[in-house]
Amino acid sequence: MTDLLKAVVLGVLQGVTEFLPISSSAHLRIFPELFGWGDPGAAFTAVVQIGTELAVLLYFRKDIWRIATAWLRSLAKPEYRGDADARMGWYVIIGSLPIVVLGVLLKDVIEKDFRNLWVIATTLVVLGVVLGIADRVGASSRTMKDVGIREAVLLGLAQAAALIPGVSRSGATISMGRFLGFDREAATRFAFLLAIPAVVGAGLFELKEIPHGHNDFGWGPTLVGTVVSFVVGYAAIAWLLRYVTTKSYTPFVLYRIGLGIAVFALLGDGVLNA
Repeated sequence: MTDLLKAVVLGVLQGVTEFLPISSSAHLRIFPELFGWGDPGAAFTAVVQIGTELAVLLYFRKDIWRIATAWLRSLAKPEYRGDADARMGWYVIIGSLPIVVLGVLLKDVIEKDFRNLWVIATTLVVLGVVLGIADRVGASSRTMKDVGIREAVLLGLAQAAALIPGVSRSGATISMGRFLGFDREAATRFAFLLAIPAVVGAGLFELKEIPHGHNDFGWGPTLVGTVVSFVVGYAAIAWLLRYVTTKSYTPFVLYRIGLGIAVFALLGDGVLNA
């Protein structure tokens, strides 16, 4: 299969899995290895995620515009600093700091040691159990308007755990949100908003690695994969937000655990190389 077709397949995989709490980075590591394509690399993974974050920007464009303008207005006019949207702008910034700081400090470890399939299989199972517990015990009594500094910090720390492939950025943030008592839609929406600075920043940071870093694809296939992930990701956002208003995360919990166990078995049989 040509690199272009591989990039399309990986773009679809990224678009489908980025917003579901099942870890897109784990899927981009597991399935290429299963197909005999090898590891596409952290650089390809980071850049193709920009496509799905552009889908977030488009889908939430009204919310983002309202929050951004309120935040900018509050910088110049103190009387606007109590505005809920202005505060939300600060909460997104505060919540983004942990993953930015740790991402820079742990860059080499993330791109090498954390991409080991034994690690990924473990995090798939463990965080799957955590998501299941959080969804079961979560009170569902809080909405987006209840986000404060404490919640932003805790949700940001949870998101930072997703630097380890297999954790899932949305899964970790949603789990923390449910533990904090947020309903499923609020936890999911804030996870999407919180991911924008982190994922776009990581993708832009890794752009320089495409021609030179550990990346099996060049610019052409990487851009194609990014476009595909944007289209598929937009559809995935719309579906997930409709889904969580009436249903639990149980199917994703079972999928994570099943996939993790399958990866353990394939590694043990030598079908997959760590």
